[in-house]
Amino acid sequence: MGNSFKSSRLYGFFCELRRPKVYRVAAGYGVVGWLIIQFAATVLPALTLPAWSTRLVIILVLAGFPIALILAWAFDLGSGGITRTPDPAPVAECPPALPGRRRNIFTLAVVGLLISAVIGYFVLARGSSRKMEKSIAVLPFANFSDDQANAYFADGIQDDVLTNLAKISALKVISRTSVLPYRGQTHNIREIGKALNVATVLEGSVRREGKRVRINVQLIDASNDRHLWAQVYDRELTDMFAVQSELAREIAGALRATLAPAEQERIDRKPTQNGDAYLLYQEAHEIFSRPDRHHDDLARVEGLYEKAITLDPNFALAQARLSHLESWMFYAIEPLPARAQKARAAAEEALRLQPDLPESHLAMGYVDYYVDRDYDSALGEFAVARGGLPNDPGIFRAMAAIQRRQGKWQESSASYAKAVSLDPKDPILLENMGMNYLATRDYATAARIFDRAVKAAPETFTIQELRARVDLYSKGDLRAMQSLLGSWPENIDPNGTITLSRYNLKMYERKFQELIEILQRSPAEKSRGETSAPISKEFLQATVYAAMKDEVRAQASYLEARVKAEKAVQESPEDGPRHALLGLIYAGLGRGEEAKAEAKRAVDLLPETKDAFDGPILVISRARIHMLSGDLDTAFALLDRSLQTPSGITIHELRLDPIWDPLRADSRFQQMLAKFGAQK
Repeated sequence: MGNSFKSSRLYGFFCELRRPKVYRVAAGYGVVGWLIIQFAATVLPALTLPAWSTRLVIILVLAGFPIALILAWAFDLGSGGITRTPDPAPVAECPPALPGRRRNIFTLAVVGLLISAVIGYFVLARGSSRKMEKSIAVLPFANFSDDQANAYFADGIQDDVLTNLAKISALKVISRTSVLPYRGQTHNIREIGKALNVATVLEGSVRREGKRVRINVQLIDASNDRHLWAQVYDRELTDMFAVQSELAREIAGALRATLAPAEQERIDRKPTQNGDAYLLYQEAHEIFSRPDRHHDDLARVEGLYEKAITLDPNFALAQARLSHLESWMFYAIEPLPARAQKARAAAEEALRLQPDLPESHLAMGYVDYYVDRDYDSALGEFAVARGGLPNDPGIFRAMAAIQRRQGKWQESSASYAKAVSLDPKDPILLENMGMNYLATRDYATAARIFDRAVKAAPETFTIQELRARVDLYSKGDLRAMQSLLGSWPENIDPNGTITLSRYNLKMYERKFQELIEILQRSPAEKSRGETSAPISKEFLQATVYAAMKDEVRAQASYLEARVKAEKAVQESPEDGPRHALLGLIYAGLGRGEEAKAEAKRAVDLLPETKDAFDGPILVISRARIHMLSGDLDTAFALLDRSLQTPSGITIHELRLDPIWDPLRADSRFQQMLAKFGAQK
């Protein structure tokens, strides 16, 4: 029997496969193909590409398998290039080569197709039901209390339940931002499950009467509206932490999710023994989580966290959240030494109080990132935090932000995609993800993501403005920006962001006198652009007067702007953007050497090698400073590089913006427009 098989054509066929290393090719193709499928399944849905795009990738990978086998069998790749595999010489235990090479090709193709079909059946079948059985969305709890001021309390209970569930690695938990739009609505559970790609939905209500609280919850199968589990909890207010822990355990049990001992311990741990401190914390956390928060909101949040800590100095979670707030304000609003010290002190105290609290490590990671720009240390802290908060999209968002500053654009986009999978309706996440593609000039993808962000937060100006920028950067088309700003009232601009957008648009339109009047009416005394430097109204007016060739008014405005800019540099001498802004003012005043020194100081403090996202913006400022100082050679060299760098200037900005008028008479400017004119 054995000798009969060894003399058969089938045995000879498998012997032939060994000679050209077909088995190795099959194994290698399988590994690479699997990685491609995993990447597609993670990234393509987050890019808002249609569902069939992932299936197409899977089908193409599977279809290529038999082709790869045939090519590996028929050809050898060696030092001499690709050559046809010679007829096999006899080897040990293999019979002489049998005739019928074409038959073997046919057999190999059939075998490859059968393998692909079997794998495809299981992969695609699993993909079509990809909603994980152990996935859940926790909808906002209804507030049934007589006092509607307790609404934030109901929100806090929902957020705590969600946070506890998110600590369980066996579950996929949709983050809070994506479920907020369903507050106060009549719930269509099937539609919610489909929109959020979850198998189950938890809904509930809270009624608070004095010190008593009733929580009513029910877990629903999103595919058929069937109730899987329900429970009512009547407890004292002081027993809320125990209720939340019990609730998380029972939901995990209903979903057959196993809790690791460390996860069980984290869920059971009470964040504070002081109920009043916890109520203050809940209110602060709710405000800080809003996508449209303003500076006044942040000041209020800071006060609430500090009051909570005063009531309970051992409240590590409040210390961690306070540190995160201070780090963010240092980075985005006030890069002052005192702010950095507060951020670091709060993070260190949180770690001292609870070294194993994931939020403590997250807070220290933000200090490393926002304050110190120590990206490796920050990523290390985020990795620790991720171990305890496996479903927290904020950790993946922070990782993505660091990766793009390191110039790792693809890794950054993949991290944003993971965050979006956990919080698919978070406009801030979508906004940041879209900015990656805007910076790398992938305008089609940026447009799709910003469209999704606008749908998630239709009242948020910054997202709509970014969507309008796509048309400006890709086509030089101002109509979307004109439509947006035409619909936005001038007297609403708490951060100066809208005023700065009006400034840019009117400069592109060269409607200078109209712009001067807009600036005079604007309630914003300063604006913030793409960096942390406060841009004074006087500086904006100076640049408009300069474009109008009104040197007297331009110089007067530059002098007023200089006082504010020098003060800003004194307050934060290590902030590169503030030095760049001061350099622009010195250049406008004709102080060329001082201006170029400030420009160099700016890029030395924040070079592109240290920050591939904000660093290129300072290079644009440096080019402008050299232009205003009469050094056109350096200006052209810097602009040429910027046009080829992610986050650099775009050709349509260069073409439209009158600040570059001093270069237009130079033949190199037209050559630059021609060279990069097709930039998309």
